[in-house]
Amino acid sequence: MSNVLLEEVRYKVTETPRGTWKRYVYPTGASYAEYTSKSMLLGLPLVHYTRGLCPETGTHRLARGFLAVGRRAVGVIALGRVAAGVVALGQASVGVLALGQACAGFGAVGQLAFGMALGIGQLATGYVCVAQLGVGKWVLAQLGLGKHVWAMRVRDPAAVEFFKTLARGALPPRL
Repeated sequence: MSNVLLEEVRYKVTETPRGTWKRYVYPTGASYAEYTSKSMLLGLPLVHYTRGLCPETGTHRLARGFLAVGRRAVGVIALGRVAAGVVALGQASVGVLALGQACAGFGAVGQLAFGMALGIGQLATGYVCVAQLGVGKWVLAQLGLGKHVWAMRVRDPAAVEFFKTLARGALPPRL
């Protein structure tokens, strides 16, 4: 079998009114697909989507757009295994609001969540933190470290009132 990376790549290109699809099917049956919208927002394509290994490089192509979707994604809203953006959702994500297994941001939700303001996860940090193991100023956790902690063995009355107020949907006076 010949080396596909050394051959000229012949994509199947489909132009639509909203954007362009580039597709390639490997001899093994594996496929690559990429969509780039024609609309632009903040100098980025409105939508950029990638799937599979790029036949030109043999790697996963970075999806880069206002809405970026791919194994690796960077955008205002980024969804991928590795994602970075204002809102990032992925196994490893970084953003103002980051969601995933390992994430960091102003607000982070995931198994391993490093948040500045809010951290929610199994292991989490944040000014306000809800976790199994949590570190922060206001902590609700099984095991917690912080100034005001409500945990299995610690019950700070200020923390109890703080989280009960949050549960009622109101902002606590001492946030």
